[in-house]
Amino acid sequence: MFESLQELVSIAENSKKSLAEIVIETEMTISGDAEEHIRLRMQKRLDIMKESAQKALDKPVKSLSGISGGSAYKFWHWLDGNEPLTGSIMSRALARALSVNEVNAGMGCIVATPTAGSAGILPATLITLQESHHFSDDEIVDALFVASGIGMVIVNRANVSGAMGGCQAETGSAAAMAAGASVALMGGSPHQSAQAVAITLKNMLGLVCDPVAGLVEVPCVKRNAAGVAQCFVAIDLALAGIESVIPPDEVIDAMANIGKVMDKNLKETGLGGLAATPTGKRLAAKVWGDS
Repeated sequence: MFESLQELVSIAENSKKSLAEIVIETEMTISGDAEEHIRLRMQKRLDIMKESAQKALDKPVKSLSGISGGSAYKFWHWLDGNEPLTGSIMSRALARALSVNEVNAGMGCIVATPTAGSAGILPATLITLQESHHFSDDEIVDALFVASGIGMVIVNRANVSGAMGGCQAETGSAAAMAAGASVALMGGSPHQSAQAVAITLKNMLGLVCDPVAGLVEVPCVKRNAAGVAQCFVAIDLALAGIESVIPPDEVIDAMANIGKVMDKNLKETGLGGLAATPTGKRLAAKVWGDS
């Protein structure tokens, strides 16, 4: 089990292996399973990711509460006749991130990466890079293993729970996992992948978890799109050789410490932030009744 990104990067560099290879070998040791079976399980997860990233683009998906839904479809089809300022690649990733979380809010099947509330960022980023750069499924599976290794470090050093660390721990961790995995996918070094993690998390420190009506919908769905944007910023910076002044593991530790001192009303309780606004309270009363 990896306790630090520095450890993971050092193992990869010293053995002259990729991050994906290191993570897969570790999984083989822990589970006792063959690489073929481990990769097959990850491929099945990728298949589910692709389905959820597309479903709400083909047809509007509304949540059971009725307070979210339809944004992915609207944005995807708006792209047909408009030139987005976010560019063709990022904009398509934004739409897919919205799709995954709208499918989640509609009780559809998604892959929690690392949580349901942050599940759109990783698949949206990787699937869109696959589309734009023609990567094979095997290459995307490798990237998913890189993401899982990064997630393992974050869980061991901090957490990925909104109830414990705020949304920085959910969408922040998801974006960091996506950024590090994408750098590896794009041919970056293990060191650059770790820098992408640090840059992403640094830009999302302090993000609160304030779900309206206590549901994983508002602001969660659109916050996944924002996480994708942060991810792409970090990918380009890291690939350009730009590094975080604060080492990646220290950034993760900082996130953990911020989560510890964050007010409980800002950690998934639905009592603070956007959930405490007049509109947030009105929507909660509408969903759950005046009682």
